[in-house]
Amino acid sequence: MCGIVGHVSTSPVNQQIYDSLLLLQHRGQDSTGIATLEGQTIHRVKAKGQVREAYRTRDMRSLLGDVGLGHVRYATSGSSKNEAEVQPFYVNAPYGLVLVHNGNLTNTRELSDALYRIDRRHLNSDSDTELLLNVLANELQATAGEDELTPEQVFAAVDGVHRRVEGSYASIALIAGYGLVAFRDPFGIRPLVLGHRTDENGRDEWVVASESLVVDAAGYELVREFAPGEAVFITMAGELHEHAYDGPTRLAPCAFEYVYLARPDSVMNGISVYDTRLRMGEKLALKVERELPLDEIDVVMPIPDSARPSAMQLAQTLGLPYREGFYKNRYVGRTFIMPGQKVRKKSVRQKLNALGREFEGKRVLLVDDSIVRGTTSQEIVEMARTAGAAKVYFASAAPAVRYPHVYGINMPTRGELVASARSVDEVRSVIGADALVFQDVDDLFAAITDGTEMTELDMSCFTGEYVTGTVTPEYLAWLERNRKS
Repeated sequence: MCGIVGHVSTSPVNQQIYDSLLLLQHRGQDSTGIATLEGQTIHRVKAKGQVREAYRTRDMRSLLGDVGLGHVRYATSGSSKNEAEVQPFYVNAPYGLVLVHNGNLTNTRELSDALYRIDRRHLNSDSDTELLLNVLANELQATAGEDELTPEQVFAAVDGVHRRVEGSYASIALIAGYGLVAFRDPFGIRPLVLGHRTDENGRDEWVVASESLVVDAAGYELVREFAPGEAVFITMAGELHEHAYDGPTRLAPCAFEYVYLARPDSVMNGISVYDTRLRMGEKLALKVERELPLDEIDVVMPIPDSARPSAMQLAQTLGLPYREGFYKNRYVGRTFIMPGQKVRKKSVRQKLNALGREFEGKRVLLVDDSIVRGTTSQEIVEMARTAGAAKVYFASAAPAVRYPHVYGINMPTRGELVASARSVDEVRSVIGADALVFQDVDDLFAAITDGTEMTELDMSCFTGEYVTGTVTPEYLAWLERNRKS
């Protein structure tokens, strides 16, 4: 999971990109990068850490131009410790290209081999973003003529990317001297939206971003979500060109965006993330009612922040008191996306503090958005008991995560997943709860899609069914052998 943004403006974009990345910070705290386009010149600044600490005044002054892109990252491919893998990536031919990417490619072995043997392109990292950039560059080299680059040639290159690349990818690239191109994979797994506004002189300005909240906050009008396989090319002067991929497409967005990754004030694929989380709470409440004695629950408490809407709705549905029992330190990163089990475990108590008076002598139902590795849940249950809870029940607004997620979320091996080879009761024992309730898969699907025309989601981490149809047991075994924390 990463956050990406691109701006085509009529004024310098450095501050606009910085502000947009602050809004997308929840999507990754490992590193960040900005690139701007000043005519034929590309300027870049990349750094480890969060946006607010990464850029200095001299960095911002160096980012000249009215067109640019930005990225916040947490590592799902390659290494979180290697500064060479911080996005955006740059290649000098053809034209000069710089690219950011949210997602994961699943045919990296085949692509790397073809780029080296056939395309004669050198890769300097293990990042699949560098792979994607070089595939785009090679396709652009093949489609471009001797004259000025045309939108049709740009789109032919993107179509070539779609034919060669497997997995999930929402991407934005700058082409030196020409403008910005953005595209979404043919399954629409990772999100991408387009926004528009006019300046005081009536000139067009555009933004492309991972989440709609960026569009709202900067005063743009949401034009639409990118369709699966769709590409747009926006010239330096703000002229928009659109292209629909003529190959096979289908919309199957990642369910985990709605469960955890996206901010609740975003709308994805026409669906409010906040409303989805409320419906998740309603459906979870019905299962809690079936499986737990309600007269033995004194209070419902959320694990902040993602689970708050679900917990509130669950409490209201069941007529149970709702309390905030944990105080969150907002200056510590989200533990789920922190690299390394030891770092995640240590950070839980830095991030959360239990309010003892809310727990003392009470039978508490804790509601979290999901249980992935179990480390955070185990620490939280222990904190609740230490704070004086008489009993600690636990409910997950998502189903049990039993399978690797290979489309851009940092849970690629079954060995890391607490529920992968355990029953619900065994997971309960691991996290130390008195009872444990997971959302049903069908209920999560309904919570996201009810009232919409959407017929498919990527729910592979819950079901083991991978929407691209190209993820094999051999690939998963290879991924586990080559896992980097």
